[in-house]
Amino acid sequence: MLRELNPGTRLLLGPGPSLVPPQVLRAMATPLVGHLDPDFLAILQDIRHMLRQVFGTQNELTLAVSGTGTSAMEAAIGNLLEPGDAMLACVQGYFGDRLAEIGRRYGAEVERLERPWGSVLEPEALDDALRRRQAKVVTLVHAETSTGALQPEIASLADICHRHSALMVLDCVTSLGGIAVEIDRWGVDVAYGASQKALSAPPGLAPITVGPRARQAMSQRRTPPPVFYFDLTLLDRYWGDQPSYHHTAPISTAYAFREALRLALEEGLDARYARHRANAERLWKGLEALDLPLLVPEPHRLTTLSTPRLPGTWDEAAVRRQLLERYGIEIAGGFGPLAGKVWRIGLMGYSSRRENVLTLLGALEELLSSH
Repeated sequence: MLRELNPGTRLLLGPGPSLVPPQVLRAMATPLVGHLDPDFLAILQDIRHMLRQVFGTQNELTLAVSGTGTSAMEAAIGNLLEPGDAMLACVQGYFGDRLAEIGRRYGAEVERLERPWGSVLEPEALDDALRRRQAKVVTLVHAETSTGALQPEIASLADICHRHSALMVLDCVTSLGGIAVEIDRWGVDVAYGASQKALSAPPGLAPITVGPRARQAMSQRRTPPPVFYFDLTLLDRYWGDQPSYHHTAPISTAYAFREALRLALEEGLDARYARHRANAERLWKGLEALDLPLLVPEPHRLTTLSTPRLPGTWDEAAVRRQLLERYGIEIAGGFGPLAGKVWRIGLMGYSSRRENVLTLLGALEELLSSH
């Protein structure tokens, strides 16, 4: 007979999920109500209102898709594109590549604008690509989780998209809640994130916001979105002032997400972003002292996720395994062309604390002294 669940306690310092504050865990244990109960619908409105603040937007269509960040990717692509539509995917890492693959599976004619992993996209390159071939949608990753790179000049890139009559879809999964996101000021048409990273809620909800240009494109579709579950028009009705049934929302996850958003706004977004930067800088300084230089130059580094380069002589997986087994610390390795070459260390949300940085650096110093 199975014993009561006890997966162990970990210091989660990987690319997600992040540690969850006690208040959020308590909220998740709140007794259930129905998914159409007036009290639950009020909670959805609270989430909607707070997400607008975190996204930096007044977009009416702002909600959270039931699922992880990939569900919001699917929703963004599946609601904007129809078979045969042209899509330009900006690929500087794994998640840019995933957006390209999702577009292909939805029947779009996908062109890739590729840059080396860990680099960022120059506005001139986007302008040139759109001059060569018009696209209905351009996809771009703000915070590339596979490399630790932060894409700058989002407003300029969005302006280029609009001058070429294209919509911009922006992946903010690893930035939302930890790095400033200004959707309205930047002019981004669709942006999305995830609950389990810098917002420090359990996985299971994916925030998304849709601007007026994108809503107009959705209204002019020739066919309905192919996936009913991710139909944003139907989801907007469920999350609206006069809700109509669409699906059974993950009620406990919504409780937790509401509390996580409340805590983020209680802290203050500017203070939260400053905390992430301060702890990232502590980490960077400590890693460099251990002869682990960073992959990404400082102007383009994420403060939520860092990628130190590793000596080629190491069995890096063995070091990570010892971190987990001896110290209970989880970090992640690289993948794709960065497999075995970098680690991915996340300081997101509740994980981004000074004591966690010092604990990790102390453990690494002990382990690496024997290598």
